[in-house]
Amino acid sequence: MQISKEWCGFTGGQADTLRKAVGKKKIDLMRKVKVDFVEGAIKTSGAKKETAELFWDQLEEFANYCFNKSHAACYGLISYWTAYLKAHFPDAFMAALMTSDQDDIERLAIEITECKHMGINVLNPDINESFVEFAVVPGESTIRFGMAAIKGVGVGAVEEVLRARADGKFTSIEDFAKRVSVGKFNKKAWDSLIKSGGFDSLGDRSDLLYNLETVQAFASKIQKEALSGQTDLFGNLTGAESIQPTVTLQTAPAKHTDKERLTWERELMGLYISAHPLDNYDAYFEEQTIPLARISPEIDGKKITIGGLVSTVRTIITKSGTKMAFVGIEDKSSEAEVIVFPNLYEQVGAKLVQDAVVRVTGKISARDRDGNLGSDAKMIADEVMIVTDKELNDYESTGRKMETPRMSSKVKAERRAAYKSSKSGEPTPSVSAPVSTMPADKPAAAPRPILDIPPPKKLFVHIKNPDDHSALLALKQTCSSFPGNSDIILVLGESKKSAIKLPFTVDASDALVGELVKLLSEDCVVMK
Repeated sequence: MQISKEWCGFTGGQADTLRKAVGKKKIDLMRKVKVDFVEGAIKTSGAKKETAELFWDQLEEFANYCFNKSHAACYGLISYWTAYLKAHFPDAFMAALMTSDQDDIERLAIEITECKHMGINVLNPDINESFVEFAVVPGESTIRFGMAAIKGVGVGAVEEVLRARADGKFTSIEDFAKRVSVGKFNKKAWDSLIKSGGFDSLGDRSDLLYNLETVQAFASKIQKEALSGQTDLFGNLTGAESIQPTVTLQTAPAKHTDKERLTWERELMGLYISAHPLDNYDAYFEEQTIPLARISPEIDGKKITIGGLVSTVRTIITKSGTKMAFVGIEDKSSEAEVIVFPNLYEQVGAKLVQDAVVRVTGKISARDRDGNLGSDAKMIADEVMIVTDKELNDYESTGRKMETPRMSSKVKAERRAAYKSSKSGEPTPSVSAPVSTMPADKPAAAPRPILDIPPPKKLFVHIKNPDDHSALLALKQTCSSFPGNSDIILVLGESKKSAIKLPFTVDASDALVGELVKLLSEDCVVMK
């Protein structure tokens, strides 16, 4: 691009057109650009036509690998820079990395784990040490959570804290209330920073929350008087000292539990910082379950026991009208999905709530409906137990960790067959008839049943007139009578150029299709 501008007199726009033409191999566009390129070289640089055409031919040849070469150089340089920074300034590097990913909770969790491996502590926000973004505490190998990353605390509120802190660290809640503007630091910011641990160095979270209205009233009063220039009545009397207003914190009648404080951290910052709800379960889960990080397609069909914290619960209604659930659980190493079928859901469904601690026994399934081994492994639950505080307190450690099962013989045989096939060039044997590893005189075990969940269907409904509100209302009312797990897509307008996915799912049955055909017409309803 630079050559075309300097040698051929191209504008920035023309140079970019050249890039598109050559980089994307657009032959017709390249022919047009070639004319301008050659003529520009002759007029701008006095080049001969033959020289300009020869250079163009070389440029086309270079286009075959210039993109890869330039990107390899760019990413190589960036990789070197970042490796150097991580090696020589690890805390600053990780703080910058977490700042760039502060809206991505999954990435933050990975990066905080990496900090632990590097010997760097990631601590809760602190009004005397934190900044807008993630920041390094000098000389301590410690990173403080950025205050602006807390829900309810905006950048404006943080900047006001930093402005006031420029005159020195805050020594007490009273000091903070006097110096930080109530107009820029509101009740929501107070509440969020207290719950996330931002004021832990100045007071107990329960006490601060209990006295929050009193503290705010004090701050409002003292700042209002300062702005109006009002002084104490006795301030001008000879020998009398000015009486300064103060705030006295009352002890909260009830203290919040550690679990409640961790829940606040999860809600406000997206993850646990000061501790993890499963910290007390380390010995129990090490001996009674295998870590979720060890679940993989290699142990497909194996029966195992896992444990962790319930993070999500998604229920659906089956064709028979019963409920089942897809339960997300997480431990301190990873996360996994557990499928709870109707019979079991009927027994334990009411107990499957967010943050419940569970121990689950079942089989690992990593196959699709055709029996092919996939890359995602899930568990089909046979038993779900809630781990109570009593069970945890009564548990006596054995000192023996539960071992992860070895790769299943079926998966091993399939992979061996696939490897041989790749070497010989022959097609891989069918999954339904894998290479047997059983002796010839022993009967083969019955095949494991495939997970019988119908493939999700999508229902496409064509609304020719998007302004027909009565038709849209009738559509919604009809669909509400057929709850299920299939997406419904609205195709809008005569030209069918616009489509939207509705925020609810339906049971894509023949009965629903029949009702929609009556409502619209047969050519407006398609199920795929």
